[in-house]
Amino acid sequence: MPECVLGIESTAHTFSASVVSSRGEILSNVKSVYKPPSGSGIHPFNASRGHLAAGPGVVMQSLGDAGVEPGGLAAVCYSMGPGLGPCLRIGAVVARTLAASLGVPLVPVNHAIGHIELGCLLTKCSDPLVLLVSGGHSMVIAYAGRRWRILGESLDLTLGQLLDQFGRAAGLASPCGRGIEQAASRSSRFISLPYTVKGNDVAYSGLLTSAKKLLERGVEFEDAAYSLQETAFAMIVEVAERALAFTGKKEVMAVGGVAANQRLAEMMKIMSRRHTASLRVVPIEYSGDCGAQIAWTGYLAYRSGVSVPVASSSVKQSWRLDTVDIPWRN
Repeated sequence: MPECVLGIESTAHTFSASVVSSRGEILSNVKSVYKPPSGSGIHPFNASRGHLAAGPGVVMQSLGDAGVEPGGLAAVCYSMGPGLGPCLRIGAVVARTLAASLGVPLVPVNHAIGHIELGCLLTKCSDPLVLLVSGGHSMVIAYAGRRWRILGESLDLTLGQLLDQFGRAAGLASPCGRGIEQAASRSSRFISLPYTVKGNDVAYSGLLTSAKKLLERGVEFEDAAYSLQETAFAMIVEVAERALAFTGKKEVMAVGGVAANQRLAEMMKIMSRRHTASLRVVPIEYSGDCGAQIAWTGYLAYRSGVSVPVASSSVKQSWRLDTVDIPWRN
């Protein structure tokens, strides 16, 4: 019988639990998502209260769906960070309680690395240039020297934050990415907006301010959404192309919640073809935050001997992925 581990994700609006096997089989992936009111963002305290209420049921359903008894788990893994403090702490408490009661190792996982490693599992990438775009991250990444290295990133807002803040200004509820994508697909009128690329980094705050002003001037939401999306995506794709030319990678992988956007995938595919590289996008059901990213990455860490004592375990609201050693990769 293969070993199985449980992964718990709670960095922001999602509380999720997943069981994966040592064969890379995702046996379950259960979610509860906090929904803020329309026009509002995620309030950490309110989201954490939602996690507290939903957490036990999500964990039990995940174990049930996987057909695994708690005593059959080899380890319990949790998202240690980065993320919203109150939300992270709920997941950590649930994970500590389970690990202590079962007498199994407790494995901390960096949420961003979770996106990458799950993406590699599902897309069969081995050495990709990674575009990680979500509410918490906008980075271009490659592996070297026992760590995932950041080759370019947003200097202010992430791509997910840009879309959410613009969407909320238009009256949408977070997360707003899908609503903006649908609106943009109904327009072809491009309005010039600030395009800010600094070296191999991007900055989105000026773009957001100008896009909001379009709405204030009465520009149709569809036209503003189309212009915002085209500009923002072109910026991050430019950065990715520069990194691809520099590294010479032949695999490009897009992960994170914004990776579900079809227009972004189209632009990334065109860019990859210019460099004879293949583009692989994480399946949409696993692009957003989920327990599977924590469970699979936690298993890789557990197999390499990584764990923390329950009594001294913690969370890290700010935890850059390029500070984390990766003992399971060559």
